[in-house]
Amino acid sequence: MAFRGWRPPPPPLLLLLLWVTGQAAPVAGLGSDAELQIERRFVPDECPRTVRSGDFVRYHYVGTFPDGQKFDSSHNRMKTYDTYVGIGWLIPGMDKGLLGMCVGEKRIITIPPFLAYGEDGDGKDIPGQASLVFDVALLDLHNPKDSISIENKVVPENCERISQSGDFLRYHYNGTLLDGTLFDSSYSRNRTFDTYIGQGYVIPGMDEGLLGVCIGEKRRIVVPPHLGYGEEGRGNIPGSAVLVFDIHVIDFHNPSDSISITSHYKPPDCSVLSKKGDYLKYHYNASLLDGTLLDSTWNLGKTYNIVLGSGQVVLGMDMGLREMCVGEKRTVIIPPHLGYGEAGVDGEVPGSAVLVFDIELLELVAGLPEGYMFIWNGEVSPNLFEEIDKDGNGEVLLEEFSEYIHAQVASGKGKLAPGFDAELIVKNMFTNQDRNGDGKVTAEEFKLKDQEAKHDEL
Repeated sequence: MAFRGWRPPPPPLLLLLLWVTGQAAPVAGLGSDAELQIERRFVPDECPRTVRSGDFVRYHYVGTFPDGQKFDSSHNRMKTYDTYVGIGWLIPGMDKGLLGMCVGEKRIITIPPFLAYGEDGDGKDIPGQASLVFDVALLDLHNPKDSISIENKVVPENCERISQSGDFLRYHYNGTLLDGTLFDSSYSRNRTFDTYIGQGYVIPGMDEGLLGVCIGEKRRIVVPPHLGYGEEGRGNIPGSAVLVFDIHVIDFHNPSDSISITSHYKPPDCSVLSKKGDYLKYHYNASLLDGTLLDSTWNLGKTYNIVLGSGQVVLGMDMGLREMCVGEKRTVIIPPHLGYGEAGVDGEVPGSAVLVFDIELLELVAGLPEGYMFIWNGEVSPNLFEEIDKDGNGEVLLEEFSEYIHAQVASGKGKLAPGFDAELIVKNMFTNQDRNGDGKVTAEEFKLKDQEAKHDEL
């Protein structure tokens, strides 16, 4: 049954009185044998907006004659009838009968012949002088001039930052049609939807609706089709459908963000500050921006130990532990590009997640100058090779070398870089001295660091 394309002559002025009680309402100026009747069978409790002239509507209908004989049904086609109202795209009776409807409302519209197809009928299924009965259910409506609408559901009291164009958001959502039909949900995938905003990565309505949100905020964004998926729709989203997104913002960041450091406590003596190469022992709680706890050394009952600047932690954590004194407590917020990136850690850290570390530094062992794994604490013996070569055979094996270095460390004359495997350091030092790789070091091969700067051994 096609309504589009019919262009009647200008009708006389009609005044439609809609009776909420469901009784028939006569059209002024016409006889009682020619009435437009509207029966409101169901009206939703909430009706924030009703159909007005110029709106675009999507509705289902069953069309019958007064005797109950069906001549058409949108349900048979499993597709709504989509049209503008009040601009002559419909027969006059439907143009008027749809006005004032709420989304979700069901009504029966009985149309007399001259407000339908008149004396000639439609030339197909509807004879001349036929009255028509339409059982209508309105699924959604919008106006081409509509912009998005935003309803804030939950706004956190503490909102230090709101999202801006170019930010990267992680959020959960339920996507429904205006009649409540669910078409998509990130919750069902147990994974947030992650995207840049203001850059065209999402539909225009969401690009706009996600601006100005706080972390932890919940809002409803209603998107008209010209800012959604348009007349064609997409997947299980019908063409010309109004979309409703209930979102929960988990976190966001900007690719230009660096780490954020907030110091909560510093001891009275805070003069010795951590630097690259220092060996640190600290406790931490790691969480997401929404408060979800990821890990805690306090819960494990042991500290986390690293050499600062050695690549043992993510870059943001390495940055956040610098210039910190023993006893200090601070919070470090790390954006994903300085954390675990887009991939995250499977089963532990979501991809593109902003991380929050609450840290307490418990111990600091000063490291060696950059490039050194061993230093002397005093003057170096001028007969160093001879002292290492105890058997005096002119060759030093790894066992001799290792024994000597450990003896110097034990006596306080030398120091190995803290936080590393001592045996591995000594072995690397020996390998650097063993120039020809024959497993022994001769006096000709043996050199101190200042004698050959490209090596780190002594």
